[in-house]
Formats: sequence, C-alpha cells, structure tokens
Amino acid sequence: MKINLKTCLTAKSAKISQGAQCLISLRTLRFAFACFAFTLAACNEKKTEEVQEEEKSPTEVALTESQYKTVGIETGFVENRNLNKIIKANGYTTVPPQNSAEVSTLIGGTVKDIYVLEGTFVNKGKVLATIQNLEVIEMQENYHSASANVEYLELEYNRQKTLSDENVNPRKVFQEVKAKLAAERARAQAAKNKLEALHVSTKGSSSLVPIVAPINGYVGKINIAKGAFANTGVSLFEVVDNSQMHLDLNVYEKDLGSISVGQVIDFVLTNQSNKSIKGKIFGINKSFSNESKTVAVHAKIDPADAKGLIPGMYVSANINITNATVPALPKDAVVRNADKYFVFIQEEADSEEKHNHTEGEKEESHEKEIHFKAVEVIPGTTDLGFTEVKFVDKIASDVKIVTKGAFYLLSAMKGGGEHEH
Repeated sequence: MKINLKTCLTAKSAKISQGAQCLISLRTLRFAFACFAFTLAACNEKKTEEVQEEEKSPTEVALTESQYKTVGIETGFVENRNLNKIIKANGYTTVPPQNSAEVSTLIGGTVKDIYVLEGTFVNKGKVLATIQNLEVIEMQENYHSASANVEYLELEYNRQKTLSDENVNPRKVFQEVKAKLAAERARAQAAKNKLEALHVSTKGSSSLVPIVAPINGYVGKINIAKGAFANTGVSLFEVVDNSQMHLDLNVYEKDLGSISVGQVIDFVLTNQSNKSIKGKIFGINKSFSNESKTVAVHAKIDPADAKGLIPGMYVSANINITNATVPALPKDAVVRNADKYFVFIQEEADSEEKHNHTEGEKEESHEKEIHFKAVEVIPGTTDLGFTEVKFVDKIASDVKIVTKGAFYLLSAMKGGGEHEH
C-alpha cells in the first residue's frame, strides 16, 4: 500500500497548529483572571478608602457672627414632654350650652336703637338694643287698670266681709266681691308677668322693649339693623362666654377602651401649631355621634389657657394614656445625615483663639466665630411639633442645642463649612 507523504505531513502540521492554539487560549485565560483579580483588589481598596473617608467626615462647623444672624440660628434646651403612649384625635373648641345664648325677642317690633358692636363684652342684663311695639302700652294699661280694680275690690271685700259676718247683707254678695277680687288680682299678675318677661317696667307708659343679654360674654354675630322689623323666635344677637371653653374630640371605637375620665391631653390649634395647650377629660359620650363611628370625648381647658380661643377652632390632640415624660426637642432641631440622626450643640467660645498673619499683613480684628458640633441622637415619638430624643453619648444638661437652623448647619458641615483664615 502506498502512503501519500504529502497527506501525512499536512495532518501532522494541523495537529501541531491545534495544540499551539490551545496553549495560547490557556495563556489568555490566565491573563484575564489575573486582570480581574487585580481590578477586584483595586475596587475593594477604593471602597475601603471611601469608607475611611466617610468615617472621617467632619462633625463640627463654624459660623461668623454675621452668618449666625443672617441664618437666624436659635438655641434652646432639652425639655421634658409627655409624648409617650398617646391616642391621636381631632376635634374643635366649644362651650357648654349654658355658656352660649341666642338672644331673641318675645314680641315683634321695629328696631329703635342698637347699643353694642360685635366682639363687645357685656354683663348679664346689659341692654343690647331696643324695639318699639305699641302693644306694650296696652299691656301697661291693663296692668294699671287691674291694679286699680284690686285696690277698690280689696276695700269692698273688707266691707262686705264685715257686713256678712254681722248678717247685715246676704252671704252671696260677699262671695261675688271675693270672686271679682281674685279675678282682678290674676289679671294684674298676668299683665305684670308679661311686662317682666319683656323687661319692661310696670311703672309709666312706654312702647320700647329692651333686648338684654341673658349671660355674661362677648357679643357674636348681630343679625338686626336699625329700622328693621325684629320677628319673634329669630336670633337677634349671639352672646358667648368663653371662660368655660372645652374640647369636643372625636375618638374611634377601637381606642375607647384606653380612654378614661381624668386623662391629660395635649393639643394644638390646627392652624397655629406653635403652641401646645393642656386639658383634662371630664366626660365621654355613651353613643356614637355620626356615621364615622366616633364617640365625642369632652376635655376641659384651664381658663388661663383658654384666653384667645373662640368656639369652632379645629384642634389636633394627643390623649396621654400614661403620665410618663420623655426628653424632647422641637422637631426642626433633629436632622438626618445618611442613616443617622443628629442635633447640633453650641460649643463654648475659645478665648485663646489666635489668628496667624502673613508678613506685612496689618493686625486687624477678625470677626468672632461661633462653633457647633453634631451630636448623634436616636429619635422617638414625634408629635405636636416636638421629637423625643435619646443621646448616643451623654451631654451636659445645660448645653445649648440648635432648635432652628440645624438643616443649614448640616449642609455647611457636609459641604466643608469650616472657616479658614
């Protein structure tokens, strides 16, 4: 058998070429792994450097006095606030029914004069206005007539009684005089009662009916005008006594089991959340007030704190289930940086602080700096404008804490807010 030499050489050459290619591929793969390992190590080293840089982030910032005033920095101290274990409720201010009056008239008439303005404080019995009605004159005449008849019949009664006792006149005449006297007395008393109900004097003769305040309080809305006709049963004035102001809070069914008389509440006006006012629950309704399945809870406000409040103001309240107090700061004092929370404390000024001057530089007075330091805290309950805070590291009780402008200090600190000379 003949073997083709050329064919054998070609096959042998192909095997050698294939082996070389495998060797080259292996070397390429090893080089790629080496590059990847080097890159991974470099990345880890870079991340480590970044972490170290983050750990070395500044915690202090300084402001000049002019910056301090421009930013409007305000400081305060940690306060003990009752923000723990609360039930939130909304409601409004109101007064008891006996402290609010709608003033009307028992007899119609034309408005003659109006003596008060809205917002005026009046005492009980103060004349608010007068109306004119000629029927009042007839009432006074009826009273005077009945009173005169009573006087005459009383004399006649005494005379007939004497004659009857002596059997001079029949008993029947005495009985008739007695009946007439009783009738006239009743007529006189009825006329007097009508005049007194209208606050009209029984003496003299006048067509004016005074409209008087039934309680002490402030005049609310005035619904009449001079010269207009005042109808009976229509409210002419509103008088409200704010000294007994209280709250009506709407509490949901699920929270009723935790509510009891005597619990203290903290509330703020919905449109004036800068002031917290205290109250105490004195009554709980025993029926649902509306379709929302809420029950009205009544809380009394101290008269000193009720000044300036008017009925109908909406409030947001916290009903304190326990009497425990916690350290708290205004919520704007706590700022967040990454996943941590901080407050800024004002550091004491360093009286030995000196400034270096270059050769030839004039000795000038440098503007005083105020230094602040970020202190880590753990926030808790936030409500009524305050946040519960727990300090990671203990601080002095009299240290000044920034309550306004903390966010600006955080921005300055993160942006390298240190001041250099």
